[in-house]
Amino acid sequence: MTAIRSVVLGCGSYLPQRVLTNAELATKVDTSDEWIVQRTGIRERHIAAEGEFTSHLAIHAANAALAHAGIDAQSIDLIVLATSTPDHTFPATAVAVQNGLGITHGAAFDLQAVCSGFVFALATADNFLRSGAFKRALVIGAETFSRILDWTDRGTCVLFGDGAGAVVLEAQEQPGKPSDRGILTTHLRSDGRHQSKLYVDGGPSSTRTVGYLRMEGREVFKHAVGMITDVIVDAFNASGTSADDINWFVPHQANKRIIDASAHKLHIAPEKVVLTVDRHGNTSAASIPLALSVAVADGRIKSGDLVLLEAMGGGFTWGSALVRW
Repeated sequence: MTAIRSVVLGCGSYLPQRVLTNAELATKVDTSDEWIVQRTGIRERHIAAEGEFTSHLAIHAANAALAHAGIDAQSIDLIVLATSTPDHTFPATAVAVQNGLGITHGAAFDLQAVCSGFVFALATADNFLRSGAFKRALVIGAETFSRILDWTDRGTCVLFGDGAGAVVLEAQEQPGKPSDRGILTTHLRSDGRHQSKLYVDGGPSSTRTVGYLRMEGREVFKHAVGMITDVIVDAFNASGTSADDINWFVPHQANKRIIDASAHKLHIAPEKVVLTVDRHGNTSAASIPLALSVAVADGRIKSGDLVLLEAMGGGFTWGSALVRW
């Protein structure tokens, strides 16, 4: 029995030109390169220029993904943009991206699940494509977290950066087997009881301000590994696969210690883990597609590979996706 799968045609990414190193941060707050690397694995992050918005980053990444896929923007009929840092309260930043790409048909909207945003957006687009409502989708994660950081708070300002990544998905008929190309299964979770552990202390309805990111780092770390492994086990069970079947593990790039602990708990070999957090820090919804783009460009991820994605973010939200490349 055949099945409609959302197949990845291409991916792309974009990082702003401005690089902020740990050494430069150490001149602004009480920290050091050694301290940051030891606790997070981060060495540098990119910062959007004045006048460079989330939509601009997203358009660059989308164009790169379209070029990699070898298709024209006019064939896209759905854009799902994951971001927690939109250009404006409204309209959706996705429509600015749609306009920037010269697309005047189909649908475009934002999705907000913080660092889990790309996985949530991937699952959303997958369901639309499999339903037959749309044929080709751009799924984008784009953030300018530098705009919501308190640069005097050394516990958060060292962690985050700006960037964007995108994938092009196409609905294709597949044999309906585990060997199918495309998204095989997605699993999403949320638990609002943990809101105060990772949040922004502002918003249009509550304070009429943008606010700054606040985080209880130890609490987030404590919950992260258990929540991440929960949805990955669900993905294995739903697809009849195991850690041994995975070619590549592409986790949300938040903290190397969390990534290492998760891979160890799931018995995923270290050499299968795609790690890019050192070069761009935590870019929230952009981090997974940024990592995918790096691993595809350097030849690690190839057609037919089984790729496991996972993320956890404020809310808490968390999710996984299993994709045959």
